[in-house]
Amino acid sequence: MSEIPFATLSNGERIPLIGLGTWALRGRTAYSAIRFALDAGYRHIDTATNYRNETEIGRAVADSSIDRRDVFVTTKLPAESAGRERPTIERSLRALGMDYVDLWLIHWPPGGRAQPETWKQLLGIADEGLARAVGVSNYSIAQLDELIDATGRAPAVNQIKWGPSLYDAALLEEHRRRGVVVEGWSPFKSTNLGHPVLVEIARKHGVTPAQVVLRWHIEHEVVVIPKSQNPERIKENIDIFGLSLSADEVERIDGLSQRS
Repeated sequence: MSEIPFATLSNGERIPLIGLGTWALRGRTAYSAIRFALDAGYRHIDTATNYRNETEIGRAVADSSIDRRDVFVTTKLPAESAGRERPTIERSLRALGMDYVDLWLIHWPPGGRAQPETWKQLLGIADEGLARAVGVSNYSIAQLDELIDATGRAPAVNQIKWGPSLYDAALLEEHRRRGVVVEGWSPFKSTNLGHPVLVEIARKHGVTPAQVVLRWHIEHEVVVIPKSQNPERIKENIDIFGLSLSADEVERIDGLSQRS
């Protein structure tokens, strides 16, 4: 398998452009999925305190033959834990059995607001080395600007729901102007994998429509974290680096956007 490409974060850290999402994976299922994913070549695992699987993920990474430094691990601060940032990250690190996470995100805007005070706490924890990078999830551009205005430091990542039907070139550009990497969750839930454009492109390349969607993310340098517990699907999702889409194919997929 070809080497997974990276996006470079504002602090110089590198995040693999594809990872394994682990929402709703628990217990032995989570452990087995992570072990298989690491064996299949994944080097990026996304979790969250609210997923309640940090212990299994940490054990799977530790039990693998992969050096911890070569696995990019993300977890997230629950919105309701704003004000309890330090005990939350300390519990996450204990559960993971790790000295640091590679990325720590505010899972949702606490109370629906940007909450610069929470962001300041994340920055402090990053400065101590407990997280290599910090960012947010599900924030608007206005909320990003509120954090930047308050601290002079932009989130490294904004993890948002993303897929062809949600494509917005202007939104991507606004993130890039601020030095914020976009990471997309639920790449398939908002996508009609039976759409004729995706089916046609997939047939041309001898791949599945799902693989086309994942490759489309890579072409846009948007990090993507498909979730699966099925070994065949896990392997299929990362088997996209022998595939490349032409500029015309990318543009046709962009055209599936339902945003005006």
